[in-house]
Order: sequence, then C-alpha cells, then structure tokens
Amino acid sequence: MPDSSRSQSQERVKYCIEGEFCANCSAKMERALSATEGIGETSINYAMKTVFLPPGTMGRAQAIIEKIEPGVKLVAVKEKGAVNAPEKVQYRIEGEFCPNCSAKMEQALCATEGIGETSINYAMKTVLLPPGMMSKAQEIIERIEPGVKLMPVEKKAVKNSVHDAEEEAKETKQKLLKIFIAGIFLVIGLIFGSRWHNTSLEVLEYLVFLLAYGLVGYEVLAKAFRNIMRGSVFDENFLMSIATLGAIAIHELPEAVGVMLFYAVGEYFEDRAVNRSRRSIQAVLNIRPDYANLVNGLETKKVDPDDVHIGQLILIRPGEKVPLDGEIVHGSSYVDTSALTGESVPRSVKVGDSVLAGIINTSGVLTVRVTREFADSSVQKILDLVENASARKAKTEKFITTFARYYTPAVVVIALGIALIPPLFMGGDFREWLYRAMTILVISCPCALVISVPLGYFGGIGGASRHGILVKGANYLEALTSVKTVIFDKTGTLTQGVFEVNKIETSGHYTEAQLLEIAAAAEVHSSHPIAKSIRDKWGKEIDSVSLTHYEEISGKGIRSEFKGKVVLVGKRDLLLENSIAVPELEMSEVGTQVYIGVDGEYAGVLMISDRSKEGAKEVVAQLNQGGITTVMLTGDQRSVAEAVAEQLGIREYHGDLLPEDKVTWLEHYQQKLKGKGKVVFVGDGINDAPVLSRADIGVAMGGLGSDAAIEAADVVLMEDRPGKLVSAMDIAQFTKKVIWQNIGFALVIKLGFIGLGMFGVANMWEAVFADVGVALLAILNATRVRRYTRPEKAAALPSL
Repeated sequence: MPDSSRSQSQERVKYCIEGEFCANCSAKMERALSATEGIGETSINYAMKTVFLPPGTMGRAQAIIEKIEPGVKLVAVKEKGAVNAPEKVQYRIEGEFCPNCSAKMEQALCATEGIGETSINYAMKTVLLPPGMMSKAQEIIERIEPGVKLMPVEKKAVKNSVHDAEEEAKETKQKLLKIFIAGIFLVIGLIFGSRWHNTSLEVLEYLVFLLAYGLVGYEVLAKAFRNIMRGSVFDENFLMSIATLGAIAIHELPEAVGVMLFYAVGEYFEDRAVNRSRRSIQAVLNIRPDYANLVNGLETKKVDPDDVHIGQLILIRPGEKVPLDGEIVHGSSYVDTSALTGESVPRSVKVGDSVLAGIINTSGVLTVRVTREFADSSVQKILDLVENASARKAKTEKFITTFARYYTPAVVVIALGIALIPPLFMGGDFREWLYRAMTILVISCPCALVISVPLGYFGGIGGASRHGILVKGANYLEALTSVKTVIFDKTGTLTQGVFEVNKIETSGHYTEAQLLEIAAAAEVHSSHPIAKSIRDKWGKEIDSVSLTHYEEISGKGIRSEFKGKVVLVGKRDLLLENSIAVPELEMSEVGTQVYIGVDGEYAGVLMISDRSKEGAKEVVAQLNQGGITTVMLTGDQRSVAEAVAEQLGIREYHGDLLPEDKVTWLEHYQQKLKGKGKVVFVGDGINDAPVLSRADIGVAMGGLGSDAAIEAADVVLMEDRPGKLVSAMDIAQFTKKVIWQNIGFALVIKLGFIGLGMFGVANMWEAVFADVGVALLAILNATRVRRYTRPEKAAALPSL
C-alpha cells in the first residue's frame, strides 16, 4: 500500500530546536508531541534538530518540550517555497539537552493541541512548528529542559553559523574550565583523604570533595529536581543524581565526585562528537548559493538569490555557484555538477543550455536569464527534501525510541531490587548492595542507543545526497535493505529513450516518404520520444493546417484526420480494434513497431530502435546475483520486451502493457511476496506516477532538473544512470550495518555492566566510563555512514 508518510509533512511547518538535549530526551519529546491532540504522530530529527508541526501548534509544542527539556526552544524556519512544509516554520533549539530529553520534548510537542505531529532533529537542533505556536512550544520545552530556547531560523545563515560557532567555543571553554577545576579539587581531596581521613581534619577532605561535586554536578542535580517536579523521572540526570547522592550517603565521596567528573568529561566529548557530526552533515547540505550577481545595465550588484526574479539577468564568474535556475544567454564554460549529482566530471555548457542552482561554474564567465524563482529552484527542493527526510522515521528508530521508554525504568526497578532484597531477605550488607545498585543506575541511561540510530540514518541520507541520490525518509532507506523484487520500466530507464526510425515498410499504396509524412503529421502534437523520432526522421515542416482532428488513445496511439483521410498511428491492436487487417510481419531488427492505417486500410509500419543505457546490464547482473528478482514492464510489443530482457539478463518481462496494466503487475508481485520483502519500481518519474506511488519504494531516474521526478518518487537518482540504484541499496545496507553495530554494541556493554555491577565486579567509575564511552563510540561509528565512498564501485549485493 502507498506509504501514508509521503504526505505526512505537506501541511506542516518546520521548526528548529535550539538548546542542548540528548537523544533519549529527544525521543521523550517526540512521544509527548505525538500523544498531544492536534499534533498527532510526529518525528524529531535529532541529527538536524528539526521537527514538523501542524500550523498553530507551536505554543503547545514548546510547552511540551519545555516540560521535558527546559531551556530548549522551538524556532520557526523562515523559508520560501519549501516543498514539504509550506505552512510550517523552522526553529533552532538553543541550549544544552541530551538525546533522551530531545525525545521527551518531541513527545510533549506532538501531544499539544495545535502542534500535532512533529519531529525534532537533534543533530541539527531544529524543529518545525505551525505559525504562532512558538510561545506555547517554548513553554513546553522550558518545562522539560529549563534554559533551552527556541529561535527563528533564517535561511541566510552564514552570519548565524559564525555566531553559533563562537557560542559553541565559548561554552566549550566554560565546560573545560569547570572540569579542570573540579579535577584539581578531586586530586586535593584524595591527598587530604590519604593524610587526614578519620581525623579531626576530615571535614576539609569532605569540603573539598563537595566543592568538586557541586562544580560539575550542580546542573545535573538542578535538572533532575526540575524534572521530578514536572513528573519526568527516568532520565540521565535523575540516574546520575541518585547514584552519586547515594555514594555520598555511604561516605564514598571520591566515588561520587569521580563519577560526576567522568560523566562531565564524557558529556563534553559526546557533545564535541555530535557537533562535529552536525557540522559535517551541514557541509554536505551546503549547496545553497549565498549570493547572486544581478546585472543592472552595465553594472552588477551582489544580492540574495531570493531577491532575483524570473527574466532578470545574472552574471556568474569562474568559481562561483550558479545561484538560480536559468538559461545561458552569453558565454560558455564548464560546470561542476557534483554537488547535485555526485558526478565529478565537468560538463560543457554554452548559449541556450540550462543551468541549475547549486552547480559551480569552473571556467568562463556566464550571463544567465533566470527562469525560476529561488524558492522554486531544484537546489531548494533538494535541500528541503534532505533536511526534512528525518520526519519519516525508520521502524528501527521507532523501536529503539519505544525500547528506551521501558529500558530505563526497568533498570531502575532492578537496581531497587538489588539494593533492598539481599539486605532485607538474604542477610546481605546494605552498604555493599546499595553500592552495587548505584553502579547499575549509572550504566542505565539509554542515550547511546537513542542518539546513534537517528544520526546513522541521517548520515546515510546525507551521504546518499553526496552521490546524487535523494532519499525522502529514513523509512525508505531502511526499506531498501529488504528489497526482493526490482521492477524496471523499459524506455528511458533501461534504454536511452533516444529513438531513431531505422526501417520503413509500406503496403504498396504509399511511398516511404508519404507514409512518413502521414505519421509525422499524426504525431505533431505528441510529446512522446517516439513521436519526436518520427518528426525528426521526416525533417520537414509539417502541414498542420491539413490536420483537422487529433485524438490520443491512452496506451495505444493516435487517431487523426490528415488531408481528409482518417489516420491511425500506434500499436497493432489499435488497427485491429478498428477492423483493419494487419499482416504478420517478420522483422529482423529489434525495436518498437509503429503501425499506420489510413481510411480503414493498412498502410505500413515504422521500426523505431532504442539503445540500452550504459551500465544497465551490469546493474541487472548485480541484482540477480544478490538474489533479487528483476522484472521489466513495457508498453512495447512482447517480442521487443523479450529481446531487451534477453540482452540485459532480466529474468521476467511483460510487454503490450497499458499504464493501468503496470499497476496490476506491480500489485501481483507485491502479493507474491506476501509482505516478506519490498518491491521497487524504477521509472523516469514523469509517465510512471501511478506505479511509483503504488510501489513499496518508487525510484525515479534522471531527477536533475525534473520537478516531476522529485515530487513523484520516494528515492530520486539525480543522474540518468542505472548504477545509482545499486549505489542507493549499497548505502542503505551499510547504514543498516552500522546502526545495528551500535545497537548491539551498546546493549552488550550495558547489559554486561548490569551483570558485573550486580555481582559486585564493576565499580561506579568503570560504569560511568562504559556509559559515556559507548555513547561516544556509537556517535563516531554513526559518522562512518556519511563518509561512505564505496557505492560507485559496489560489487554484487549480498543476498537479501
């Protein structure tokens, strides 16, 4: 069935989430938002720190986020012409918050009336909210994470980026200073303890330890207290507070200070890793032009691309990005399209050629007439798609978010049982078992799980975009790992779609020139590539005055009146249905046969040839080797389909199909799998919209410059190269592999330390080191997805 998520954010507003929050808090915020009437199911993009919300729900979303992660703010993203979220505003979330708190804020916003389904992008610290809902969303965020603020996001973000970098550097220095001073106090306390413990000067030891503890633990304790007052108990602040206060209660002050200090150090490195990942993802998306050189008479003026309008002229110098879509009116050059297509080989352009925003002019000076506003340009649509892709979450991501909701309370219950049952019923030492329980509490925060999954998927989507592959959601990236059947359209997908009339056979009543003129006149209004090849073969001006009637018969051909004669041009069935006898012909060439009937009699046939695309055979071979069933659907005759399928190695093929027949065959293959795999349909995105929307994953090839392709499909291959399909599947497989490595690694470490803590083998120092260490390693591992460079050299896909 069609994925309902395809339209999930079309009536929503994008917000940036500003402030610090963890992956676990992100999941909590997301759940709260989704449970709020008027918001409904939504998704926080932890990687980009963004979320989509219904119009008018920002205030409620902010209140929900505030409750979970105080200080985290929703900021409307002011953007023109966004493809997926024209009625939502993006906000930046400023302040410190963890992934777990991000989830809490997202959940709270979703549960707020007027906000509805939304998603916080933790990595980019953004969220989408309906207009007018910022204050309500801010209240919600304040309740969850005090100090986290929502700030409006401007697309003109160069200065903001510099400001953010300066703020980040300032916060980093402050954190390091606190850690350094607390570390000194810890060392002093240990020295005092070695000399004056159990003496009259013992108070000095305790005082120094408490100073160190307060320095690095004050914010954690304050957050835990605020969250408890708001009814939000099970987060990392609560766990660390209970564990370390318990240690102080049993006079293990060095343990309490050391654990809190280790935690602060771990949080510092974790934040650095997330920020680095965030910047690297932003760098991938840094294809938006910063300015345009507007031509005004003999002068040029540097302006924002949003201020340039259709018909105006812009000047593009060597090394500059093309700021808007347009047509070259003067000059020639080579352009680098790698930012959009992943293809690094420069392309030659000249007067009359179209250029797209985001590509780079590498040599000559170009004067370009603008053909589309920047808000409607290809680069803006691409940016919107990639940035908003995380709103469509993968099943794995949803599972981990749900798992985290129950994991932490379960571990707390286990720790409580360990602290009470052995001393009360088994004669155990209370102090010893309490210490073991606190060790388990330290390891129980789910941030490593919650943060690594969205970062992995968003890195995969960003990495795919570097290779000219647009994936509209993490759900589609995940689905690409379960593909069992790939269905190709023939023309323009497996073949070049550049047709040529290579043979003409007449019935004897007409010459070849006459037959060609009749066919060209009948096809004069058709935009089909075969019609164009017939007109090109005729090569003369068509007497359109003599064409008095024109009617397209869907999937079969054309009926017209030319020079007083009724003409039928198209498939053999079209003539047969009109009682025209068509002789059985033996054609030695393989190609599309266009039959012609005039005044109820067979007049002749044109043979149209097409060539297979470079790399198509290799792609089919790789899919076959991976155990994937390859199918070709075409409107061409069965003999043509058979020849092309045999040439390319396609296992199953079906010809003589009408557009509705392709949908029927697609559904046949979906039913055949019985939900045990995904069916991909690959087409040109223009004539295949019904099949693309019906497929589990619709893939459109040749999306560069094609709005129809970008709108119709779930995955868009910007270049017209079949090999990109294997690249997309390869990236999806690698992303899945990295994500499950993170999940497995985090669970093994955490469950292992729970066991070690239960038996008294691990201490609190080791537990906190393991907790922050596994989170840090999960983040670093997730960044590998973005840097993945193997897809263009992909070997055969593994059997799925």
